[in-house]
Amino acid sequence: MENIRLLSTSMVQATTDKVKDVRIELTQCDLKLLLVGAIQKGLLFIKPKSLEDQNSLIHHLKTSLSRTLDFFNPLAGRLATVEHDDNTVSFFIDCNNAGAQFVHAAADGVTMADILHPVYVPPIVHSFFPLNGVLNYEAVSKPLLAVQVTELADGIFVGCTMNHAAVDGTSFWNFFNSWSEIHRGLDQISNTPVLERWSLLNGSISPPIRLPLSIINNCSDAFIPTPLLERVFHFTKGKIAMLKAKANAEAASTSISSLQSLLAHIWRATTRTRLVEHDKETDLLLLIGLRTRLQPPLPGSYCGNAVVTGIVSLRTGEILEHGLGFVALEINKVVSSYTKNKLKDALESSLKNPGPLTVAGIACNISLAISSSPRHNVYGPDFGWGRAVAVRSGSANKFDGKVTLFPGLEEGSMDIEFSVLPETLKALENDLEFMDAVTIISS
Repeated sequence: MENIRLLSTSMVQATTDKVKDVRIELTQCDLKLLLVGAIQKGLLFIKPKSLEDQNSLIHHLKTSLSRTLDFFNPLAGRLATVEHDDNTVSFFIDCNNAGAQFVHAAADGVTMADILHPVYVPPIVHSFFPLNGVLNYEAVSKPLLAVQVTELADGIFVGCTMNHAAVDGTSFWNFFNSWSEIHRGLDQISNTPVLERWSLLNGSISPPIRLPLSIINNCSDAFIPTPLLERVFHFTKGKIAMLKAKANAEAASTSISSLQSLLAHIWRATTRTRLVEHDKETDLLLLIGLRTRLQPPLPGSYCGNAVVTGIVSLRTGEILEHGLGFVALEINKVVSSYTKNKLKDALESSLKNPGPLTVAGIACNISLAISSSPRHNVYGPDFGWGRAVAVRSGSANKFDGKVTLFPGLEEGSMDIEFSVLPETLKALENDLEFMDAVTIISS
């Protein structure tokens, strides 16, 4: 790894085997993500002058991670498979306490300014994450969780790679926050994960879901995106409020949300800057959360995947000729259409055919794919060094058109990470309408 010095790699187990040999069946929402990459998110902290010495710090982090795994036991396990006589295979999490991977590394001579000040996300950031290039189904032999603590000259980057067939973004950040609580000396965590998943989604229907063995055997992890540039754009609470007001006024509506308005702004700008046919269909992929939409609702701390994908389809001409309100209202209509009955039908349908996604399939068929959420508690983790100053993501699941949503440091603001072709990003930066809503944070 460029400028990265690997200091140690070890496995960290939960302190107790109380759930060892427990089997957690993967649901249709989990299996949808079997053939893509892990969740890779990390936080950059200022290194306090009073920080304990290096060896004590790493020992303390490993100890607190071990205790956190007592609550998140599945993450210390591995995926397991059962091959059936009809040429199908089923997957489950074997809570065998095989352990999570812990990597200690140093980025010699790299400062926080080297990460935060460049206009584009520097490639070295991807080296702050372990298990790069590993797909979720490979966790039969690789950890479901790997963390990397990278020491910078004046900072600490804590990067987590977590299997996306085991958890979603909400579960990911619950783990991150819980680890920091244990590290600060708490005996209990504030949001205990609910590990039961199958019955909460599928009631009395018996597991497992069987997938054609050919899907796994023919899976190729050779998808290599064209060279991309990544940049994080900052949108203040005030600018977002202006977009929302404009969208609702144009659409004669009061139901368009802040996020829907911002996504419409992004979609319109990206469509303008790409050289596409005027009457070509273009798709926006959204993640629709299930926790509050199902009846009865899922527990907020449900530990697993609780999302389905929604697609907004428009012609490029419609996006370019109509205003912000039209596009935002179309996004609003799709999100609002996911009623409890529609979600129930979608879950029942995917029980029979989960249809695992692939990064190549998304990249070839989707104009923009929206991931993560500004509602995640990204800046909650505090290991005793204060709040993080920035969040960054790894290389997993990146392709032309990937948009990652984060809350900003200031309440109500959002940071939007674009992964697109260099020419698209340069064109966005020269698009006055798009950049008018962006706030440049001074170095």
